[in-house]
Amino acid sequence: MRKKVTVVGGGFVGSTTAQRIVDRGLADVVLTDILEGVPAGRALDMLESTPITRADARALGISTAAGDYKASANSDIVVITAGFPRKPGMSRDDLLRANYEVVKGVVEAVVKLSPNAILIMVTNPLDAMVQAAYKISGFPKNRVMGMAGILDSARMSSFVATELNVSVENVHSFVLGGHGDDMVPLPRYSNVAGIPLPDLLPKDRIDAIVDRTRKGGAEIVGLLKTGSAYYAPSAAVTEMVAAILQDKKKILPCAAYLEGEYGIKGLFVGVPVKLGEKGVEQVIEIKLTPEENAALQKSAAAVRELVNVLGV
Repeated sequence: MRKKVTVVGGGFVGSTTAQRIVDRGLADVVLTDILEGVPAGRALDMLESTPITRADARALGISTAAGDYKASANSDIVVITAGFPRKPGMSRDDLLRANYEVVKGVVEAVVKLSPNAILIMVTNPLDAMVQAAYKISGFPKNRVMGMAGILDSARMSSFVATELNVSVENVHSFVLGGHGDDMVPLPRYSNVAGIPLPDLLPKDRIDAIVDRTRKGGAEIVGLLKTGSAYYAPSAAVTEMVAAILQDKKKILPCAAYLEGEYGIKGLFVGVPVKLGEKGVEQVIEIKLTPEENAALQKSAAAVRELVNVLGV
């Protein structure tokens, strides 16, 4: 029996995520959106591409304008991208209240139909929305997570590869913390073909890459004028979906619920985790310098501030 993934939100992030999952033949996909016709049209287009891509996966699109999520029943994974996009000049914090209401309605609907699913949150502000989904769903912590660290690390890696003119396959970057301006890129743990980044670039160039990584989402929003990034975010979600459905036990940076790890308790923060069929199967703790730890604690404090505003 093929696996099933529901992607809630048929915008650019959601539809591109659905396309990537179908193209790789990872699972059958149900794409939902509150708009009439749009998810059905995009899913049909994906389905008609499968004879060309040779991907044995089905795509179905439905409108949830009336709150009907029946087609999502018994999903193995539910990816939630639905929400209001960030606009130029708008911080992730500005999205907090509006997107909380969206996430609340979606989570309440999907968990009733897929009580054994794993939830992957993409809606911003990411860390606070994961916390909300965790509280609303009542799911165990291993089955609720957020996509952020893979995206932020990929951005950093792309900048490093460009700076050094090397293959992206050689570059492994490490970013912890919340998905926002206080994220914590770790050059000391980043490497190129195993060579630590500080051995290859001077501090000023590394600092510039770190700064650009932190502002990566805002840079794209500024260029697009309307809308935000979706190619890299959808690739990051698909990486998580593959790790879970194929039980890869792959270590990836994700927003996970911490219960004392890194000195943080009762909060979703971006850290390296082992992803497998049960979801977050292990939180990987690494040693941090006092400066790195201080930066992580600052990032966690920013996340907690948002969580406290929501009361979750």
